[in-house]
Formats: sequence, structure tokens, C-alpha cells
Amino acid sequence: MTNKIFFPQHPVEPLLPGKGKNTVKSPSGGTSSFQKLLDTQINQDLKFSHHAQQRLKARDINLSEGDLEKITQAVGKARDKGARDSLVLMNNLALVVSVKNNTVITAVDEENLKENVFTNIDSAVII
Repeated sequence: MTNKIFFPQHPVEPLLPGKGKNTVKSPSGGTSSFQKLLDTQINQDLKFSHHAQQRLKARDINLSEGDLEKITQAVGKARDKGARDSLVLMNNLALVVSVKNNTVITAVDEENLKENVFTNIDSAVII
């Protein structure tokens, strides 16, 4: 066994606050495969806040696996465009989603959509 220390070919640079997105760049200049894998894992698990779960239950809203996949894809599209909090409109249902946390914050059905005002959103995705 030898006591050799190997240094990476490319120096590791610290992330500076306020300097854009915190992504890992590969030596070729693109996003690393680790970052892509991490993004994929984060994007897969759509969560529902306690408030959203209560709203879905109270309003008797049932989401199928297909619906969940459509919502997840919509959140991914919003993320790709840089959205943080998005309104997702699907059929007669509106969901306010924290894109950053991949979490549905609230759900509103058709009956409660009329004359409703959605605040603190920076984007809308219609699916």
C-alpha cells in the first residue's frame, strides 16, 4: 500500500453567493452527470403539503397515477423555465406548487375556482 495523494486535474472552485444557479460544471463546460442524476431524483417525488392533502380530501378530489405524472411533468417544465411557485391548471383543477420544493401547496376544484385570486406565483402551466 502506498501513501499517495491524487489531486483532481481541474481545480475545484467554491460557489460564490449570488453568482447564479448552484450547478456543478464538468470540465467540458456542461452540467455534470451527478447534477443531472440529482435533478432527476428531486423531480421524481411530487409531495403534497398537509394543507393540500386536506383540500383534496375535503373537496373529494382524487388524482390518478396519470394525473400525478402530468403534474410532475408540468412542474418539471416550470423548473426548466426558472419558476419558483407555479399555478398548474389541469382539467377543472388548479394546484399551487412550490417548484423549488416539488410540493403541491394547495388544490382548488372547479366549484371553488370562480372569482378566486391566486397570489405569490410567478408562473402558470396549463396541462
